[in-house]
Amino acid sequence: MKSFETHSEEETIELGRHIAATLPKRAVVLLIGNLGAGKTTLAKGIVSGLSATDPADVTSPTFTLIHEYGEGRVYHIDLYRLDRAEQAATLGLDEIFDREAVVLIEWGERFPQLLPEDRIEIRIKVPNAESRQFEIVTHGVS
Repeated sequence: MKSFETHSEEETIELGRHIAATLPKRAVVLLIGNLGAGKTTLAKGIVSGLSATDPADVTSPTFTLIHEYGEGRVYHIDLYRLDRAEQAATLGLDEIFDREAVVLIEWGERFPQLLPEDRIEIRIKVPNAESRQFEIVTHGVS
C-alpha cells in the first residue's frame, strides 16, 4: 500500500499525473471516497498524465456515466446514479475491461461482482477542508 497527502486541487492533479506514470497500459482503477472527496480531481491528473486530454476537459461522468478520452485509451466511469448491478451490467463494462485502456471508475465499489479481480483501488479520505489522503492498494496487478 502506498499513501499520499495533498493540500490543494493542483497537488491532487499532480498526484494523478504521478500515478498515471506508474500504471500499465491496461488497468482498472477504482476511485473510492465520499461525495466531494476529490475523485474527479484525481481523475483529471491521471487522464492528463496519460496524455489523453487536458485536465480542464475532464468532467465528472455522473450523468453520462462514461467518458472516453484519448481515442479509447482512457475511460472514466461513474456508477453513482445506478441502484442495481443489473443496471451497471448493461453498460458493457466487460467489453471495456477487455480493451487495452486505463479504466477509472467512481463508485465502482458498490458493484464488486462486476469488477475484475486484478485492479487498483485508490481510497480517498478527507481529514479536513484543506487536505486529502490517498491510499493505493493493488489487487493482482504487478
